[in-house]
Amino acid sequence: MTSVARAHWDFVFWEGPDGVQAGVKGPESHASRAPVPAGAEFLGIRLALGVVIPEIPVPGLVDRFADLPTDGTWFHLVGNRMRTPRFADAEAFVELLVRKGLLVSTDVQDTSVTDRTRQRRYLAAVGLPQRTVLQIERASDAAVRLREGHQPADVAHESGYFDQPHLARSLRRFIGPTATELADDSDEADPLSLLYKTSSPGDR
Repeated sequence: MTSVARAHWDFVFWEGPDGVQAGVKGPESHASRAPVPAGAEFLGIRLALGVVIPEIPVPGLVDRFADLPTDGTWFHLVGNRMRTPRFADAEAFVELLVRKGLLVSTDVQDTSVTDRTRQRRYLAAVGLPQRTVLQIERASDAAVRLREGHQPADVAHESGYFDQPHLARSLRRFIGPTATELADDSDEADPLSLLYKTSSPGDR
């Protein structure tokens, strides 16, 4: 499938012919191709911007997937052996990580510091510059609207692009498919990773 660019990082768990596997998928600065094992069942847990695992710096995860050791239905995270979560207990799993101090939330919009300090902290917590994050969110929002049937010219104008070629370049970099391909809802359309609205017009 096509894995679209995203600013968030995720826990990913899946079960296939080789048993239960686990890993951490870092932020993605551009669209890429991602393998999907046949017959595997996946669970992804996406973390909010600014949530980090202190022992695993986010900048080192950008455009990377880091495997986590597994042991049957258990996996190991920075020295902690934990049961692999299911969909029904995903929130309880995150709450447990917070209680253990394995997940920490940072303020990526702290206005009490200088712009340079805030930008440095943002990059350390998110892994991508804020400008890139905003570009990803704008492209994702535009792609969702194109999939809903909106005309490319309207989407380009309403999303704040200079023109349709500007929109096309952004889609190619961050989403992968063209506007025409995004509008194709046939069974032959290339599958995409989770794509949904991530920002409001005022955030662009």
